[in-house]
Amino acid sequence: MVAQSKVKEDSRSRTNTERKFDDGFITVTKVFAWGIAAILILIALTVAWQAIPAINEFGFTFLFKSVWNPVANDGKGDYGAWPMIVGTLISSFLALFIAVPLGLGTAIFLSEGFLPPKISTPLTFMVELLAAIPSVVYGLWGIYVLLPLLKPIEAFLGNYLGWIFIFSLPKGVSAGGPGMFPAAIVLSIMILPIITAISRDSLASLPPDLRQASVGIGATRWATIIRVLIPAAFSGIVGGIMLGLGRAMGETMAVTMLIGNANSIKPTLFAPSNTIASLMANQFAEASGLQLSALMYTGIILFVLTLLVNILANWIVNRIKAKY
Repeated sequence: MVAQSKVKEDSRSRTNTERKFDDGFITVTKVFAWGIAAILILIALTVAWQAIPAINEFGFTFLFKSVWNPVANDGKGDYGAWPMIVGTLISSFLALFIAVPLGLGTAIFLSEGFLPPKISTPLTFMVELLAAIPSVVYGLWGIYVLLPLLKPIEAFLGNYLGWIFIFSLPKGVSAGGPGMFPAAIVLSIMILPIITAISRDSLASLPPDLRQASVGIGATRWATIIRVLIPAAFSGIVGGIMLGLGRAMGETMAVTMLIGNANSIKPTLFAPSNTIASLMANQFAEASGLQLSALMYTGIILFVLTLLVNILANWIVNRIKAKY
């Protein structure tokens, strides 16, 4: 009642100019919000319109065909997106598999008082600075630094653990070359600052009462973090993970430079592969006719995959909220 009376007093004390300014600000923000939705719909419709010839030609078989041959059928071309879909999903989720534990652990380390502020603050800025590095720089670093570092590791795994299919070296593929593994590592580094920054902000924004109450009933520091703070900040953490996944699924230059750009599926981490974004980057400049329409079709597929991932994320967040 006291709070409501204060709100009424504040509303009465405002002048007409202030009220009009507030109403105008609300209207402008609504216009911007609807404008973002309109831009998103316009992009989707534009891409879908360009993809109509390929949709009419190949239908849903386009999703499961593994051929991509622009000169087949007397130059008309024969196209399928299955290797690129698989490559996009594997590279993105493999990057999450690497980046989520590192990002969440770094966020906990920086937000829960393990370091004094004089050290944690510069470290936070350094982690967030990774997001400002251009993707082409990550690609060059991957070629000249990461690939030579991975060569002995891949050779060791291929020689001694090659009987496990994911560590085998296919015929004609040498250790230390472009492939799924180096591309996933670079992707994990690129999405690490997004996951870390949002997870840290979510943990830091929790009320101190949660920590104090947990410690007050006898919980240890790590029990408080794992059983209280992480569930309380779970929606923000999942949001950061989904933003990182979206960045990984749509990343172009760094992946193009490291993944090998082979339109094939091999059950090993060390074989060259391809993604939808890399395919479009490699072929869009000289594409025309049905090939251009097929590339637009792959763009729709990437759009739908991203939408499905966000729907899944919202479902997970709602389930966790209901549980806790």
